[in-house]
Amino acid sequence: MHYKIYLLLFAVLLGGTFSEECHVTAEKTNLVKFISDAPIEEFEGVTDQIDGYLYWEGDRLTEKSDLYFEVDLNTLDTGIGLRNRHMRENYLETEKYPLASFKGKIIKSEKAGENTFKVMVQGTMSIHGVDRLMSAEGIIQKNGDIYRIQSHFDVKLSHYNIEIPSIMFYKIDETMRLVLDFHVKKIEEKTEANNR
Repeated sequence: MHYKIYLLLFAVLLGGTFSEECHVTAEKTNLVKFISDAPIEEFEGVTDQIDGYLYWEGDRLTEKSDLYFEVDLNTLDTGIGLRNRHMRENYLETEKYPLASFKGKIIKSEKAGENTFKVMVQGTMSIHGVDRLMSAEGIIQKNGDIYRIQSHFDVKLSHYNIEIPSIMFYKIDETMRLVLDFHVKKIEEKTEANNR
């Protein structure tokens, strides 16, 4: 106990600030959905293969925040094998562009309940070899050393040079709804002094 107090005082004397780094964890269920709500048929591409990290300093999520998350598009499952293959090979071209990713920071955070925060993130979404600036809202809930992150927003396929496909009897909507519900786990508490 005294050892931790000495470390804290030492960090303060050095002018360091506490930071938190969290990585995606499989200890909880993670879910990523790409939802097509076309007039003929609605379907979802689903995966749990998301990876990445969330970092911030001090008590505020917005303080020097940094985040990066990526999804393996080869693992998206629509429930129909032929549709999966056509989607990956002909439209997403996952052999060449296997990942969809977002890199950015938290620009706004407000308390929305006990250990719950409503946040706004801003950064670059990368899909199909195209990078686009975007912002999105989300919810972060803390439970011990694990944070649950939830968000949903629309992605327009033409913005990422993805042709709107007609696959046999299946029609994919030009605008896809992306739904994220995943968990990150705190790695360790550090100070700026020993983290740089």
